[in-house]
Amino acid sequence: MRAFVAVTEAGGFTRAARRLNLTQSAVSHQIRRLEEQVGRPLMSRTTRQLRLTEDGQDLLHHARQILAGHDALALRFRQSSVSGIVRFGAPETFMGERLPTLLCQFARAFPAVRLDVHVSCYLDLATMVAAGELDLAVALSIAGGEGGIRLRRTQFAWVAADTFALPRGASLPLAFHPPHCINRQVGVAALESAPIPWHIAFTSPSEQGLRAAVRSGLATAILMREDLEPGMRVIDGEYGLPALPDADFMLIWSNGGKSQAAHAFGQMLIAMEGSPSSVAGAPMEAEIDAASER
Repeated sequence: MRAFVAVTEAGGFTRAARRLNLTQSAVSHQIRRLEEQVGRPLMSRTTRQLRLTEDGQDLLHHARQILAGHDALALRFRQSSVSGIVRFGAPETFMGERLPTLLCQFARAFPAVRLDVHVSCYLDLATMVAAGELDLAVALSIAGGEGGIRLRRTQFAWVAADTFALPRGASLPLAFHPPHCINRQVGVAALESAPIPWHIAFTSPSEQGLRAAVRSGLATAILMREDLEPGMRVIDGEYGLPALPDADFMLIWSNGGKSQAAHAFGQMLIAMEGSPSSVAGAPMEAEIDAASER
């Protein structure tokens, strides 16, 4: 199943083999064995592309759940001599309810490691990592940037309350984080090229503060699409608003964040996020080492 997930996410046998540190023929053999055990074809292969069959799509969903449960169980009962302190930074919007689960699982798997978690704005975290104040952190950057391991891609969106309506000719009210937040920097950069009047009506360092301003109809804001709540709607393209770029959640490392404890925490974070890097074991560790070197 691990080979099956790797081939699916890598989009081919050659790239999956590199991730799994196996030969292409070994990966192909494992997929054939899996199809024999299931009794149905799982992939449709041509010279140009690879597609999952309907049974393959169904199996992929279950395979990811099984592998995640297996890895979590292995970590839960594995004896570890790893100790030390892991200084980790995360933005308020990252992982939501999954972050407490991650912290709990790591504490159980590595009881001798002390976690020091810092929640702040994206650019604050990048600055703290660069200064060596954090071992690793999740940062948000414009899609396609370098310097870390991409956990997942997301989208900026202009957001307003369902009932929001801007009077003709009025200045567009905006709710922003303080100036050092990437959401604000992206928004201001986009608005500078747009011929529409706008003003900052609400400033808050808290994501909940921005959402409250949006829900009340006081202002519009830039949020991640997945962070929309009931009573909110995307207003991209309305009122002359310019397009916004995609963004990547990146796992970044300090030059000193190479301890066994930090390395283990980074692996668990990547696995929980479901990043393709997490499927490969040893190749994933190589990516972590390369990112920490950068």
